[in-house]
Amino acid sequence: MAREIKFSLVYRDMWQSSGKYQPRADQLVRVAPAIIDMGCFDRVETNGGAFEQVNLLYGENPNKSVRVWTAPFHKAGIQTHMLERGLNALRMYPVPADVRELMFKVKKAQGTDIARSFCGLNDHRNLRLSVEYAKKAGMVSQAALSITHSPVHTVEYYMDVVKHLVEYGTDEICLKDMAGVGRPSVLGRLVKEIKTKYPNIIVQYHGHSGPGFSTASMLEVARAGADYLDVAVEPLSWGKVHPDVITIQQMLKADGFLVKDINMDAYMQVRSLTQEFIDDFLGYWINPSNAKMTSLLVGCGLPGGMMGSMMADLKGFQAAINAAEKAAGKPESDIDTLMVKLFSEVEYVWPRLGYPPLVTPFSQYVKNTALMNLFAMAQGKPRFSSIDKDTWGMILGKMGRLPGPLAPEIIELAKSKGFEFYTGNPQDEYPDELPKFRKMMEEEGWDCGPDDEELFELAMHERQYRDYRSGIARERFEHDLEELKAKAGAPIVVKRPVVDEPRFDVQQYAEKYPSAVPVCAPAKGQLLWEVDVRDDSRAPVPGTAVTAGEACGYVQTRYGLEEIVPARSGRIVAVTGVQGREVVKGEIVAFVE
Repeated sequence: MAREIKFSLVYRDMWQSSGKYQPRADQLVRVAPAIIDMGCFDRVETNGGAFEQVNLLYGENPNKSVRVWTAPFHKAGIQTHMLERGLNALRMYPVPADVRELMFKVKKAQGTDIARSFCGLNDHRNLRLSVEYAKKAGMVSQAALSITHSPVHTVEYYMDVVKHLVEYGTDEICLKDMAGVGRPSVLGRLVKEIKTKYPNIIVQYHGHSGPGFSTASMLEVARAGADYLDVAVEPLSWGKVHPDVITIQQMLKADGFLVKDINMDAYMQVRSLTQEFIDDFLGYWINPSNAKMTSLLVGCGLPGGMMGSMMADLKGFQAAINAAEKAAGKPESDIDTLMVKLFSEVEYVWPRLGYPPLVTPFSQYVKNTALMNLFAMAQGKPRFSSIDKDTWGMILGKMGRLPGPLAPEIIELAKSKGFEFYTGNPQDEYPDELPKFRKMMEEEGWDCGPDDEELFELAMHERQYRDYRSGIARERFEHDLEELKAKAGAPIVVKRPVVDEPRFDVQQYAEKYPSAVPVCAPAKGQLLWEVDVRDDSRAPVPGTAVTAGEACGYVQTRYGLEEIVPARSGRIVAVTGVQGREVVKGEIVAFVE
């Protein structure tokens, strides 16, 4: 009898791998019936990491969005699954254990069935609580392996991780091939090993199509015993996203597997609606290069989904690198030359930083280090002259064990700076915080919401949640959309006055906090509260302590980084500058009281 292979539509990750934003709740509700009518999906990925942050960024309540989005699938008997980052949960940096536990309770109450949990370092210790909390909340625990290709990421290496995850009680294993660089034959052997040793464990494969291996990988893992495959639909399939369900369904059918038929009328409706959402506003944040596959990803192993942000970062550094090269009598580099240099530098940096799988946030750390190396070398400085504090946290073991050894030069650099390596459990470094956030809710007069879901949002994404509640998030989003439409030559519907710098009405903050002192940008450039431009959640929140004369942020200029230095010590009471936004000299970016 033919063995059945089931499909999961990764509708969340389709958008996440294409651009910055996800569809609004009203759009998701419109497309859900058509997805159901396709008749070929047993699962749909509905929410999780990044999805709920971007809801807040454009001024929408993510809790309401998740509830209305999952409801129609439940009614149709289709399971929903989310993505969470283990120790980092739904954000880019570590989360206290009590907030992590509340997350699973909230998501289960909101209608999410399966928690796909991954650690970017494959440190099983970071996943133990995810497995336990998911099952305690009544969810299916699916622990994910972050797949990459390196001398240390062998079948034996991954099976050791699986052994611990099974001991913790996970129900399923996902092979999360986020860059699509897993070699098909190796993935097939890994699935076979899992199925042989743990025959009752469900195995799901998730592979991006960027470097071109994914279709072969899907066939190999299916033949080896995988139960579910993650797929996409046009117009957001292929490229650096995921293979399309039509191709994969036909491939498996020809190989003798039992697969569900696809209602093509419904497929075309999903395709049409998705394109409508792109045309509405989402396409303004989608980089056209993400629609293309590239074999250049095979060597560097970077996930295709970060190509857009990487190119934006590279363009931001291009002028500074070229200025340094010109001063040294070297020829200037065009963007394509710099891209190849960056890929090569990632290949150099990655093994020396211990082969962290190139997945969020560690792909950003490796890419940032490589980018700063290019800048340093253009100035005649040695590699690793500039490493940001988050990358140091990874190097020192604060986020988990690195898969491979650090290069001696990195170890010596850490010692020269007086840094100490951490060997304990990363979670122990982050004490519980829910009582603090519950008190904040009371002080603000905010309701904690059904199942404490509003409390959870504040605790998980404090700055974005405050901006959402104040209305600043929607104002910023509408302004950004107006700017992008203007650049694209699209007609603009003006919902409020558009003014030149400064972009936001800072007068309201000056009136609200009369004793506060403004913090101004020291130069024209890109505002970086943290060096990683894409990590919007690391901007300071009201209450953040700052010290007079000490940098609280930076501006990336064409010639390097300029420090943002407050004139007085105190606490930030308002933030008016957005991470990654272009600012002008003297623009107010925060207020300190």
